[in-house]
Amino acid sequence: MTEQTGGTSDSAVPAATATLPPAPQEQNPPVVPATDPAPEAVAPEATAPEPASPRPPNRALRAVLRWTAAVLVMGGLGAGTVAGITSMKRTDVPGLSTRDDGRWDYPALSLPALPADAPRPYSDSNQAEVHHADLRRLLLPAPAGAAVDKELDGGWTDIARYAAEYGKDDRATVSQFLKDSALRHIAARGWTMPDGTSSRVYLLQFNSVAYSTAFHDALFDNGSLPYPLAGEDEPVIDEDWTADSAGENTTVRAYSEAEPFGAEQVRHGYVLAGDTLALVVNRREGKAGTETVPFHQTLVLQSQLLG
Repeated sequence: MTEQTGGTSDSAVPAATATLPPAPQEQNPPVVPATDPAPEAVAPEATAPEPASPRPPNRALRAVLRWTAAVLVMGGLGAGTVAGITSMKRTDVPGLSTRDDGRWDYPALSLPALPADAPRPYSDSNQAEVHHADLRRLLLPAPAGAAVDKELDGGWTDIARYAAEYGKDDRATVSQFLKDSALRHIAARGWTMPDGTSSRVYLLQFNSVAYSTAFHDALFDNGSLPYPLAGEDEPVIDEDWTADSAGENTTVRAYSEAEPFGAEQVRHGYVLAGDTLALVVNRREGKAGTETVPFHQTLVLQSQLLG
């Protein structure tokens, strides 16, 4: 998942000067006696009382005032800091752990380098919205603790392997559609988590966004799914999915198998991103079914890699 500074000149401006006329001199200046004459006696009752000298400052009081002001200032700063932290998400505050919500531990993600002079998939000079990076490098890696599928290890795969994700009655139709389209290649990765959840991620790259969009639209019929996945009984739109965190320039559709499901529950989602369409599938046997959080997490991260 897009100043100017002003200053004053250091040179001082010289002050203007003017020549003043010499002060007039007094003629015959009076002689000042060496001692002042004795002052006239003043009656005691007429003598004005001397003003009381100011009391020395109370240093202890001033220290108390200074410390009180410092405490008030620090208290205000502390309150502002607390307010700032409490208004942040818990995961945004360094050093605070987040309660385990079922997310998988994916490694740090980064976009692969582009070939020399190759444009980004959504730049103005790339009208076909082609991903010029190696498609295998855009695949989401397996999370920590996963057992990687040796057949789907992040390399290339064929149409037959991709079509095997659909029901037996629909595999021929899906395969023929892809053979008739301008499909370039398919990259895939699969893994199984310790709780038994198996995940599959496929990236299908076409010659342009027009071909990927055509295949994407063929997978849907007014919101329904004419081609459900194998073992999927009446999939419905995942009402818990929100596209707030999905990658830019991508379209994500998420589906889940409604309860009661059979021996396993299937969740799957499609990510349309320029010339590439991604399919993410999570399966898990048992009545517990698949977890919502890691499924959404996988969709978000894969869409961000493509967006």
